[in-house]
Amino acid sequence: MVQFNKRPTVADIRAMKARGEKISMLYVTTLEEAAAADAAGIHMLSIESRFFSAEMRAAAGKCFVQVGLPFGPYGGLATAEDYLRTAFKYMAMGGDCFYCAASLDIQKVLCENHVPIVAHVGLIPSYITWTGWRAVGKTAAEARAVWDHVKQLEAIGCFGAELEVVPDRLGEMISKNTPMIMLGMGAGPGADAQYLFAEDVLGHTDGHKPRHAKTYRNFAAEYARLQQERIAAFREFIADVNTGSYPAPQHNVPMADAEFTAFKADLGL
Repeated sequence: MVQFNKRPTVADIRAMKARGEKISMLYVTTLEEAAAADAAGIHMLSIESRFFSAEMRAAAGKCFVQVGLPFGPYGGLATAEDYLRTAFKYMAMGGDCFYCAASLDIQKVLCENHVPIVAHVGLIPSYITWTGWRAVGKTAAEARAVWDHVKQLEAIGCFGAELEVVPDRLGEMISKNTPMIMLGMGAGPGADAQYLFAEDVLGHTDGHKPRHAKTYRNFAAEYARLQQERIAAFREFIADVNTGSYPAPQHNVPMADAEFTAFKADLGL
């Protein structure tokens, strides 16, 4: 596993691809997850702009951080200038590259202004109403459409693209035939990076998990145990209040007898 002595750059990530080195990537939402990823040696993090801050950048340490630009939240029709202004804001906070699912013309403006852009191909959640939740690229026609999309992104200068839920052989072929960094999420072992959500890796929930997700810990059970402990502690607190066990003398602020006597005398009591 590559260990960087400093925070990696776009050039470093590209060099990893050129050397055929695997890249690990996680989507994180908390300071604790970012810090754990840094301590473990994760190469790249994906952090939505709503979670990104100076504190989050510090917690991420040497991880290369992709900041997700908001999709259409600017009030009215979002312009390239809106996206560019937002990208520069988060670049100043330490973002290393920027996820953008806007139109090609907006992505092109960002690239022309030297902003490292990661686009999205295959299953694109923000366009899900057009495709439904399913693998994309299983037919020759769909595979060609994914390929053409990648080549369009390549032509406008994108740094990379999230390659989501496509057949493994398609993911490998695309990754080998583009200079972009292909961040695979359910795209097979041939993608340049393997990208998972921290909540899936840690087993945050007992609900549905994507086919490509792999769970390494059972945090859901721990969260359930902690919830029962919370309830038990609150019940014990109620019982102590009802019996007078709380507050005990050590929880109270003492007052000298003489001072209390003087206080009462002042009140004429």
